[in-house]
Amino acid sequence: MGCDRLMQRVTKSHVPFTESGPDWCGFQNVRRRRLDALLLSRIQFGFVISFHVLFPAFTIGTASWLAFVEGQWLRTRKPIWRELYFFWQKIFAVSFGMGVVSGIVMAFQFGTNWPRLSQVAGSVIGPLLTYEVLTAFFLEASFLGVMMFGWGKVSPRLHFFSTCMVALGTLVSTFWILSSNSWLQTPAGHAIIDGIVVPQDWWQVVFNPSFPYRLAHMALGSFITTCFVIGGVGAWYLRKGTHVEAGRTMLLAAVAFAALTVPVQIFVGDMHGLNTLKHQPMKIAAVEAHWHAEGEGEGVPLVVFAVPNEKAERNDFEIAIPRLGSLILTHSLDGTFDPLTSVPASERPPVVPVFFAFRIMVGLGTLMLLLAWASAFQWWRGRLLESRWLVRGWNWMLPSGFIALVSGWFVTEMGRQPWVVYGVLRTADAVGPQSAWMTALSLGVYIVGYAFVFGWGIWYLVKIIRTGPKPHDQQPPIEDGSHTPARPLSGADEPLEER
Repeated sequence: MGCDRLMQRVTKSHVPFTESGPDWCGFQNVRRRRLDALLLSRIQFGFVISFHVLFPAFTIGTASWLAFVEGQWLRTRKPIWRELYFFWQKIFAVSFGMGVVSGIVMAFQFGTNWPRLSQVAGSVIGPLLTYEVLTAFFLEASFLGVMMFGWGKVSPRLHFFSTCMVALGTLVSTFWILSSNSWLQTPAGHAIIDGIVVPQDWWQVVFNPSFPYRLAHMALGSFITTCFVIGGVGAWYLRKGTHVEAGRTMLLAAVAFAALTVPVQIFVGDMHGLNTLKHQPMKIAAVEAHWHAEGEGEGVPLVVFAVPNEKAERNDFEIAIPRLGSLILTHSLDGTFDPLTSVPASERPPVVPVFFAFRIMVGLGTLMLLLAWASAFQWWRGRLLESRWLVRGWNWMLPSGFIALVSGWFVTEMGRQPWVVYGVLRTADAVGPQSAWMTALSLGVYIVGYAFVFGWGIWYLVKIIRTGPKPHDQQPPIEDGSHTPARPLSGADEPLEER
């Protein structure tokens, strides 16, 4: 067989090279190009999803917050709730648009950078994403226009119903997206025929082993992220002395919600961790930087801080609490789980980013809990608004939910490596034949494009927040002569012929 034909077969097979010796047919160059393209494709997808996950998560929480605010307006008829509704409606609209734009790019990457994934698992991923469009997206699209432009044109109850449907649509979208992603983590309900995944039981596909835990964890994370944004904005207004009533209302609502939901999120996170230990033990081993098996009856320590040394298979500068790792992960002081060295190095996820991302997430979650409970206690004492440090703390913690959310996704996605479909398809085998320079070029375009589009979007969101809620008067009824801006000339107050 000639070198050209051999190179073609090897390249198409996506099997990594392990041979050493003379580079008779240019194998090492092929390997280098493929590894570079793989790394760049992973960086590109990680960059895109890091931006994308922020906006859908925020809109999930914001939509439910809008439904709550409008419900309060209908119940109390207090003007403050109406002002808050229109204030956060603008923020929701901008965030929703940026979420849609960033999501389209991800769909494009599935076909260009990861064609093998689409070929092998498209029979599962494709229908699940289609269900998301046919249910959630259509539901959101059907009622979004009424929610955004129907105030004063439809009945208050119908407008409230539209807001609730948009909020429900965001949750339904979360359901299908998390089902698809969870299947990649814990695939079930399928058979593999000629190297292609074939669904056998859609109930098992949708409700795969990790899905319930990940759905609850993500939904709560989205609500909590939005909660701390609302509380942070309210605290900022109180510190400035502007929009005091709106700031007070937002801060108290955020304190009440966070004090109840953050402990629930910690409990759900613990259940999610136990499920991950069962189905993805190496991810947990990387989270804990657990390199070697402990002696019988010694248990596994909880590594509070360390610098994982992947080359030497140990932790440098380690601070650990004996047996606490066993207690948390096995609910037993002498429980054990598989260490990283129980599998070859090629089967392990990257330990350093997973280890630190998890601690950032947990550290921020702990601060959220302390702040929420301290604020609730001071509220009970009637001293919350007088506490400068608590109000300032809510202001400082405004971005904490976003940081924790991205850190959690880093743990989830990096922790399943080297698999893109866990136990079924390796990431290296899913990458397309694109060259490294083309991948680098598209990555650069994404970075520049995102910096421009989302830079302006975030600037506009900050501008809205700086302006703050404004008094909103009821629109005059249509029968009194107002016109809808459906067409450019419809806004005229007098016939065009008389001008």
